[in-house]
Amino acid sequence: MLAAARAAFAERGFDGATIRGIATAAEVDPALVHHYFGSKDQLFLAAVEAPADPAELLPTVLAGGRDRLGESVVRLLLQVWDGPMQPAALALVRSAVGNEWGAKLLREFLVTQVLRRVVGSLDLPPEEAEVRGALVASQLIGLAIGRYVLRIEPLASAEPDWLVATVGPTVQRYLTGAVDLPG
Repeated sequence: MLAAARAAFAERGFDGATIRGIATAAEVDPALVHHYFGSKDQLFLAAVEAPADPAELLPTVLAGGRDRLGESVVRLLLQVWDGPMQPAALALVRSAVGNEWGAKLLREFLVTQVLRRVVGSLDLPPEEAEVRGALVASQLIGLAIGRYVLRIEPLASAEPDWLVATVGPTVQRYLTGAVDLPG
């Protein structure tokens, strides 16, 4: 079931994949998929081997309010990566860098499970939300790769509070500040 789910999510994305289609590809009844994974969101998290469930973590980020959203997002990233979920997060990023299939799954995870929820809290037009989400993703992925994969100093050994104070305003600008849209 997980292999069929990975293939479906990589080929059709989160929104295009269905439990019924995944069950058909796995040659099982859709009820069995629901039994083991519950929802499509939970199946997706299992398929990408997500280090954490954003649905459980993001309410705290969003509760901090619009004006502190950038700092809250960076703080959450650091909490996930500096904690026991780091090995799973590293595996997800390394697989994305190493092959297109992994890249598609990481992209779907970031877009559908994280950024859509964060940017969606800002009530923006769809095109603007997409641009802002992509800019935030570029910053977060860059920080994660620089700090945890490449171990670039002083990022690798910096205190989380310093990173939140330094990177948070950039993420905040991408979320709520002046940003030119392409085209």
